[in-house]
Amino acid sequence: MPASDSGAAKFVATPWTVVLAAVRGDSIQARGALEKLCSAYWYPLYAFVRREGHSPHDAEDLTQGFFACLIEKRYLDAVNPAKGKFRAFLLAALKHFISDERDRAQAQKRGGGHVFVSFDTQSAEAKYGLEAAHHETPERIFERNWAMALLERVMAALRDEYAADSKTKLFDELKTALTAESGSVPYAEIAVKLDSTEGAVKMAAHRLRHRYRQLLRAEIAHTVASADEIEAEIRHLFAVWSK
Repeated sequence: MPASDSGAAKFVATPWTVVLAAVRGDSIQARGALEKLCSAYWYPLYAFVRREGHSPHDAEDLTQGFFACLIEKRYLDAVNPAKGKFRAFLLAALKHFISDERDRAQAQKRGGGHVFVSFDTQSAEAKYGLEAAHHETPERIFERNWAMALLERVMAALRDEYAADSKTKLFDELKTALTAESGSVPYAEIAVKLDSTEGAVKMAAHRLRHRYRQLLRAEIAHTVASADEIEAEIRHLFAVWSK
């Protein structure tokens, strides 16, 4: 698991803290922030509904209906800013929604047929089909998918930064250094591929890890209510991911 950067960075307003600040209010900014978060983390919710035994069509229907209730603020009154992890709130709210909707079978009764968060059900089903057929609880699978979605977002942002500096090849060669055991990264081989020196490659890997930690903390900050929760959330998600 990546170590945290030394020193506590200033905790600025994030999408989830904007939503928390607007609970029981009517903020266009908060609605936009909530839509952004839901768009980023819809798949763990969809997969949870599927693992609960619903068909692909019903899972899409229920997930969109849930977003309709959430974004229209019917569920935001349940948010407790003192326990404000977006991940925990979403799962609890989704369970409540599914329980309330068990007797409703038509999309018109859920979300009015509207799409509140755009997502690709076909690609979701392809991804869902690759998940191991094990007996873990839907909640545990939700948390694993959440961790995966978060790490994928961090890696994509990191790659985009390197691509913007015309360093895509460097990133692709060094990205294994983010997860490899200490001493197992073939720096000398990578240096040959990049027409560089082993020392320069090691320094580049050090910079990559440092930037990865920064982006990881920033992404997690988007989903918690305070800076004090970031380290605990990092430990939790990596524990979930490693099992």
